[in-house]
Order: sequence, then C-alpha cells, then structure tokens
Amino acid sequence: MKNYKTKFKNLNYEAYKFRNEIVINPPALLVTLFFFQLPKSNCEWMAVAEQFLTKCNFTHCLGSIDGKHVQIIATESSGSMYFNYRGTFSIVLLGDANANYNFIYADVGCQGRISDGSVFKYTSLYEKIEQGKLNLPADETLPGRTNPVPFVFVADDAFALATHIMKPYQGHKPGASSPERIFNYRLSRARRMIENVFGILSSKFRVLLKPVTFHPDKVESAVLSCICLHNFLCRNSVSRSFYAPSGSFDSEDADGNSIPGLWRP
Repeated sequence: MKNYKTKFKNLNYEAYKFRNEIVINPPALLVTLFFFQLPKSNCEWMAVAEQFLTKCNFTHCLGSIDGKHVQIIATESSGSMYFNYRGTFSIVLLGDANANYNFIYADVGCQGRISDGSVFKYTSLYEKIEQGKLNLPADETLPGRTNPVPFVFVADDAFALATHIMKPYQGHKPGASSPERIFNYRLSRARRMIENVFGILSSKFRVLLKPVTFHPDKVESAVLSCICLHNFLCRNSVSRSFYAPSGSFDSEDADGNSIPGLWRP
C-alpha cells in the first residue's frame, strides 16, 4: 500500500511539474498547436485584405495594429523601467489582428515606459516589413484610379506614417463629407478590429484587468497563452458562439451608427 502511495505522489508531482511548465513556457507549443502566425504567401495576405474590404469597406489593408498595457507589480530595483504615462507599471502587448478578430502577430514584454510607436520599431514584424521579407502583395491601383498604391497595416497617431503603415489624418477636419473625414472614418472601422480583440481578450481572461503579480518574464508567457487560447476559441464556430457570441464586437446599424460591443462596460 505504501508503494502505491509513493507512486501516486510521484505521478502527482510529475503532472504538477508538466502543468507548471506549460504555464511558464507555453509559446512554442501553443503557437504550433493553434496556428498563431503571420501569413506566409502573397495569396494568404490577399485573403486578409479581402476580409477587410468585405467587413470594413477599407481596401489594401493587411492588418490592424495597436498596443495594450498589461499592468504588473513592479519588481525590486526596476525603478521607472516599467512606469508608463498612466502612472502604473506595465509591459506592452503589441498586436496585429485580421478582420476575423484573430491575432496574426503579437509582441509582448517591452517596458511600459516606451510608446506604442517605439515598441513597434523593436518588433520582428517591423524589421520584416522594412526588409521586405513578408511576401506582401505588389502595389495595386485603387478602383477608378491609375496610380498603384501599396498594401498597408492601419494604426493610430502613436505610429509613424510609412510606406506600409497607414494612420488617420491629424486634427479636426471641417465638413461631414470632406475626403479626410471620410477616409478617417473608413480607417477607424478597420483599426477597431484590434481594439475589439483587446477588449474581448481582457473581458474573457480577467487576469488582464488588474495588475499581474508574476515576474515580468512570466507575465509575458501568460499573456501569450491568453492570445493563443483566444485564437483557438475564435477559429472554431462552436467555441466562438460561446466565447464571443453575436453582439460581442462593435458593429453598425443600417444608418451607420455605431453599436458598442458587449465587452464594453
């Protein structure tokens, strides 16, 4: 009997050790299982652009980029390293979402004191864009136009305008039907994809709503785990109906009025 008890304790320890490893070091395993990756070919990027055109009426869009602060408890001797403009301590989750509310890229772990635009410049996504290693579609003309324009990732004012990064016109633009205001409206429809993804992620994985008490390295792994689980639950129609039922995301009525998603307070 004693021998069985000993074996059971050993088995219990091994299961605990395995479970602990999954929580602390999940990225490689979960990324592989849940297909959390950037499109690899021209055709895959074009499929993303078609989704944005259909759902947001914004053409040539390859993704919606933004940053989110994940609050942490500052470690000893970290000083102001993680201190952000909101007066809290955090690490930054920089995400890129498609029109189906899935992450296609995420970078987690940069110190909260750094702005979203600067965080982006330290990511592998930015490096690959600059080096032309993403197999992005070739420039194409817009409907009714003659000059080809590049495909872009949409972002807010915190990001620098670039060949493949599109941001809204700055300042107030008079006239409800001015070209600049119409453009900003269309771009905001595409950009709110990542905003909704962050909102759903926080509302479902509520550990992200308050300061996380882990070491920053473990917070990074925990956030990546939440991202992978989000993608997994959104890819299956059955699990999606429970995880993000109808009305969860922002939408518009027939008159173009915005309807807030259920994730908003």
